[in-house]
Amino acid sequence: MRRVVITGLGVVAPNGIGKDDFWNACVNGRSGVRNITAFDASTFPVKIAGEVKDFDPTPFIPDSMRKSMKVMGRAARFGVGAAGLALQDSGISMENENSERVGVVIGTGIVPIDLPEIMPMLQKVVQEDGTFDLSNLDPNSSSHMFPLWLLKLLPNMVSAHISMMFNAQGPNSTVTTACVAGTQAVGEGFRMVARGEADVVIAGGADSRLDPLLLMAYTALGTLSRCNDRPPEEVSRPFDRSRDGFVLGEGAGILILEDLERAKRRGAKIYAEVLGFGSSFDAYSIIKPDPDGRGAARAIRNALEEARVDPTEIGYINAHGTSTRLNDSMETVAIKKIFGETHAKTVPISSIKSMIGHSIAASGALESVVLAMSLSENVVPPTINLHNPDPKCDLDCVPLFARDTNHKLALSTSFGFGGQNGALVMRAA
Repeated sequence: MRRVVITGLGVVAPNGIGKDDFWNACVNGRSGVRNITAFDASTFPVKIAGEVKDFDPTPFIPDSMRKSMKVMGRAARFGVGAAGLALQDSGISMENENSERVGVVIGTGIVPIDLPEIMPMLQKVVQEDGTFDLSNLDPNSSSHMFPLWLLKLLPNMVSAHISMMFNAQGPNSTVTTACVAGTQAVGEGFRMVARGEADVVIAGGADSRLDPLLLMAYTALGTLSRCNDRPPEEVSRPFDRSRDGFVLGEGAGILILEDLERAKRRGAKIYAEVLGFGSSFDAYSIIKPDPDGRGAARAIRNALEEARVDPTEIGYINAHGTSTRLNDSMETVAIKKIFGETHAKTVPISSIKSMIGHSIAASGALESVVLAMSLSENVVPPTINLHNPDPKCDLDCVPLFARDTNHKLALSTSFGFGGQNGALVMRAA
C-alpha cells in the first residue's frame, strides 16, 4: 500500500472561492449564509441558505471546454471550477500527465429539476384540472425541451464533466451516499492511490439543492431551521442550546490525492497525508441517527484502525455538526464512545457548517479541505454562533474564535440520511 498525500485544494463555497479565501473566512468566523437570491423565496417559511453567488468556472477550465457549460447543472459547474482550482494549486499540468493514471471520484446527490427548461413541455401536457394529456407531445420532436436536458439529471455527470474537462482517463466513480458522499469520495480516492490503481485522483464533492421544489421538500421534512428572527449569518448554530435545524448550503470541495513518492519527486507542496477512511451504517431509521451513536462510532473506529492511530493521538475533530438537535447530541455520544468520557472533552472540535450551512454531498469534501488546512497551518477554525452550549454537547467545541494548536493528527466525521456514516483520519505533512 502506497502512502497518499494531498497536494492540491480547490473550493467553491458560500463564504469563499478558492482555498485561501475559504480558509481565511473559516478561521475568521465569516459566514456565507444570506437570504436566498437564486429564486424568490419570500413566501417560503425558510428564506436563507449558504448560497454560492455569481460563480463563473470559466477562468479555471481549459478554453476549449467552455462550450460544455451549457450542458452542466449548477453542481457540475461548482465541481469543474473547484477541480480546476485544485489542479492549479497542485502544480500538476494535465498536458504532461499520463491521463490513464489520473482518476476521478466525486460525491454528489439529488439533481434539481430546472423548471424553466421543462416549462414548455409542461405547458403542452398539463391540463386545467391538473391531469396530463400526452397526445400534445410529438415523441419525434425535441422542440419542447432542451435536447440534452436529461443528461443534467444524471448524478455521474459531475465526475464525467471533470474527467472530460481535464482529460482524466483513469478510474472514474460517483458516490451518492447522501451527506457522507464527499467524505466517502475522498476515502475511495485515497484507496485508489494506495492500491496503485491511479497515481493521482481528483476527489471530493459537489452539490446544489437551491431549488424551489427541493427547498419545499426539506422544509416539509422538518430538518431546516425556520428561525427568521435572527440575521441569516447567526442561524446555523451547531452544539448550541437554541439550535433548531440546519441551513441548506451548496458548493464544492476538491482534493488532489497523490502518491507520496511521486509528489516528493516533483517537489509538490504537501498539505497533509490521508491515513484512513471508515464507513458504517446505522440500520436504525431512514431519517434519524441512532441516538446511541453506535454506527457513527463504528465509522470513527474503522478509520482510526485503518490509520493505525490511537484515539488519544487525535488533536482535532472537524465535526459533522449540522445544527440539528438529534445529530449534534448523537455525535457527542459517538465521540465519547471512542475517546472516552474524560479524554473526549480535551479534544478541540468544531463545525464549519456554522458558517456555510449544510452542503449535503459536498459537505464532507469541504470539511476535508478544512482538515488538511488545519494540519498545514496549525489552526482550528471556530464554531461560530455557539453562545449557549447545550449540556448534551459538553465537548470543547471551539466557540466563536479560532485557536492556534500544534496538532499532528486530525479526524473528520460525516453522517447522513438513511444511516450512512463516514470518517477520515489525516496527518500533518
